[in-house]
Amino acid sequence: MLDVRRLRLLCDLSRLGTIAAVASAHTYTPSAVSQQLSALEREAGIALLERTGRRVALTAAGRLLVQHGETVLTALEQTGAALAAARTGLTGELRIGAFPSAIRTLLTPALITLGNRHAALDLQLTELDPAEVPAALRDRRLDVGLVQDYDVVPMETGPGLQSVPLLDETVHLAVAADSAAGTLRDLSRAGWILAGPGTLCHTATLKLCEAAGFTPRARHRVDDFGTVLALVAAGQGVAVVPQLATAGLPSGVRLLPLPTRRRTRVAFRQGAAAHPAVAAFIAALPPLT
Repeated sequence: MLDVRRLRLLCDLSRLGTIAAVASAHTYTPSAVSQQLSALEREAGIALLERTGRRVALTAAGRLLVQHGETVLTALEQTGAALAAARTGLTGELRIGAFPSAIRTLLTPALITLGNRHAALDLQLTELDPAEVPAALRDRRLDVGLVQDYDVVPMETGPGLQSVPLLDETVHLAVAADSAAGTLRDLSRAGWILAGPGTLCHTATLKLCEAAGFTPRARHRVDDFGTVLALVAAGQGVAVVPQLATAGLPSGVRLLPLPTRRRTRVAFRQGAAAHPAVAAFIAALPPLT
């Protein structure tokens, strides 16, 4: 009999590429991951990994087991969802991951609705950049989360996850109201307000500026869009902001639509769509497009 926890580690190795990365994702030591994978090989009765020094690669049998392993993990999620649906009322935890502007505009009303409808459901919200949500879902640190992509930064959630669309929005260039700029290229020498490195917003801004023929000069690094827009209004720089962040726009800011869009989706583990808590969360979100 194959151990499901070890099977999950093998699937993660296929996705992440190294034992060190799998260990980091699960807060294990690399030695512990190696021992678990060796135990899985003994259970399978066939070599699953090819080891060359410190490097490992999946054998043909390993790749086959990963393929079936993803099916097994999905079936387990479906089983858990079916059992939860058989209970009376929604109980237990629902761990949610989302980015700040969505928490303020979309999730707060949804959480209030869920709390009123399902008082026994323990809602746990974590602020998280969309780029970090897929790994948190796979590692079972989250049950549901908001993921994003831009036209200029396409992203796939990858194996083991599925998602449903939530929001498709315009992306703007935010400049001071008295600025004469009309395009990105006009701001090649401006000071820019950028999100933190590694975030999706940061990457999207770099891609947009690169397409316009320049690299933005970072003047400030700020993740909160409310602060970003206040700095723009004060003449402290320019920034790329999505439509969702422009509610309550300061009077000193002018928005210029850019030829790219941002899409937000609700993501969860493959097989969890029928889980009543996940379904209730999606149903509570406002019907935006």
